[in-house]
Amino acid sequence: MAESTTASMRAAIWEGTSSALTVETVPVPEPKAGEALLRVAACGVCHTDLHVMKGEVAFPAPAVMGHEVSGTIVSFGGGADGQESASDSGLAVGDRVVGAFIMPCTRCEPCLEGRDDMCEVFFGENRLKGNLFDGTSRLTRADGSRLSMYSMAGLAEYSVVPVAALAKLPDGVPLEEAAVLGCAAFTAYGAVQKSGLTAGRSMAIVATGGIGSSLIQVGRWAGAHPIIAIDVDDDKLAAARELGADVVINSRTEDALARVREATGGKGVHVAFEALGRPETFELAVSLLREGGRMVAVGIAAGAATAAVPITPLVRRGQEIVGSFGARTREDLPEVVRMAAEGGYDVEDAVTRRFPLEEAGEAFALLDRGGIKGRAIVVMSPEA
Repeated sequence: MAESTTASMRAAIWEGTSSALTVETVPVPEPKAGEALLRVAACGVCHTDLHVMKGEVAFPAPAVMGHEVSGTIVSFGGGADGQESASDSGLAVGDRVVGAFIMPCTRCEPCLEGRDDMCEVFFGENRLKGNLFDGTSRLTRADGSRLSMYSMAGLAEYSVVPVAALAKLPDGVPLEEAAVLGCAAFTAYGAVQKSGLTAGRSMAIVATGGIGSSLIQVGRWAGAHPIIAIDVDDDKLAAARELGADVVINSRTEDALARVREATGGKGVHVAFEALGRPETFELAVSLLREGGRMVAVGIAAGAATAAVPITPLVRRGQEIVGSFGARTREDLPEVVRMAAEGGYDVEDAVTRRFPLEEAGEAFALLDRGGIKGRAIVVMSPEA
C-alpha cells in the first residue's frame, strides 16, 4: 500500500529578486502518469542552481530549485496504468532511489536515439519554462499560485520526478549522501565517457569543487594516471589528494602548465576537464593538452561568457574541445549507482557539508563565497 502523505510540506522558494531562499509551507505535489512522488531524503547544493538564483541564467520565478535528489518512492501517478508502467521499470513504492537532473521524456528524437542528455522536451519545458513534460508545474503555493520547478524541484520535503529519471539504490549506499549521484557523479561520469579516457591515460581537472572532485573519483575508477588536480584553494587541493589525485597544483602560486608538463614527460595531458565555467579556467584547460588531446568543458558559465582559444595550436596539434552537460540518464544513471555500490565512487567522501532545509539559503551563500569543498547536501529528515 502506498504511504499516505500530509497535505502540506516545507519547500525552499526562490522569489527571483535576489539569490535568497525562503522556506514556506506549500501543498504536497501530485504525480501524473509516468511520474513518481518521492519523500525527499536530501538534495545537493550545486553551482548550476546558484547561477539561476543570481540571475546569471534565465529561469521563471518564483521557483523551487534543487536538481539532484535521493528519497523514497511514495506513490506513482496515472492510477493502475501508472503502477503497471512503474512495475515495467523495476521500481516499486518504498524503493530507495536517486533522481538524475536530466529527466528524459523518452519520446523526442534525441531520446529515441539514446541521447537522453539532449532531450528536447526537458530543455524546452523544464529548463526554459519550469514545467514538466505536459507543459505544467506540479507545484503551487498555499494560495494556489504557480511555482516553477527546476528539474524535480528537490529543495522540498516531497518531489515529483519522471520515472525515467530514477534509479534504485542498492543496500549499502547511504540514502542521504546518495543525492550527489544524480548530478555531481552523473555529470562527471558523462564527461569521462565523452572524453574517451582509458586506463593509463593522463587527465587534469581545472577547479576541484563538487563536479571537479567527482571527476577525480570517476577518473580513478576509469584507471587514469596521473590524475592532476588544479585549483587556487589549498584546502580543496588537499581534499583532491585524499580522493586520489596524484598531483595537485595551486595555479595562483605555481605555473600550472609547467607543472603539468613536468608530470607528463613534457607532453601535456591526454584529457583536461574544465569544471568551473570561467574564461580563465577554460583557457588554462585547453593549454594543458598534448598533441591529439581533448578538453571537455563541464562548467556552466555566467551569462554569455566567452573564452579565447588559440586557433593554430588547436588545428596543428589535432586537439579537440567538446562540451558535456550530463550523461544519458536511462543508460548511465544505473551505471553511476553501480559504480557507487562497488566502491568506485564514495558518496560519503564526496559529501563534505550537511544543512537542514531551513539553512538552504545559507548553504548556497557559502557556496557562492567558495566556502564549500566537495559537495554539500540539504537534508530533509533522518533516513528511515
